[in-house]
Amino acid sequence: MAEDSSSRPEYGPSGRKIIYDEDGKPCRSCNTLLDFKSAMGISTPSSNTHKSSKSAGGMMGAFAGLAAGGAQTKPNTTTTNGYSKDCPPDVEQLGRSSWTLLHTMAARYPEKPSEETQKDMSTFIGLFAKLYPCWFCAEDFQKHIETSKPKVQTQEEFGKWLCDAHNEVNVKLGKEKFDCNLWKQRWKDGWGDDRC
Repeated sequence: MAEDSSSRPEYGPSGRKIIYDEDGKPCRSCNTLLDFKSAMGISTPSSNTHKSSKSAGGMMGAFAGLAAGGAQTKPNTTTTNGYSKDCPPDVEQLGRSSWTLLHTMAARYPEKPSEETQKDMSTFIGLFAKLYPCWFCAEDFQKHIETSKPKVQTQEEFGKWLCDAHNEVNVKLGKEKFDCNLWKQRWKDGWGDDRC
């Protein structure tokens, strides 16, 4: 049974809109941990608070913090019997991890992929958009790939297509765009300063 929508908060402490599942409960993977806890009525230490602009969201909201080093909540982990007891990922952790995976896939994508590899990558991107754990973000990414089909003919094309998709998120979040001419330095070759 869905909760009464009039009694649930619209925005969390971060300033972002709270995303709810069909059952009316806050979506764990669509919200920051801070906002999720707030919407669930779980008190959070004030040291865990961070300010963020209201997210225009979507794809791309999930991919939220992400490449340009967005705000992060303090990790919520403890150790028991040698195992780290991490909390399930929030929208920012999920976004950072997702962009890292996708950009790294582009960096390792063949420069001249076979037709089968091109088809496989297109299928993967479509399934990724469909099965992404944040439903709100998944819907937004699906809309994005309907209007901007994945370019998978070459490594360069695919890397720039992903960079453009990521920049769409940056714009929605009020962040600077990343110079897509530098995508290989960031995700494949390194910056040439011996750090990578």
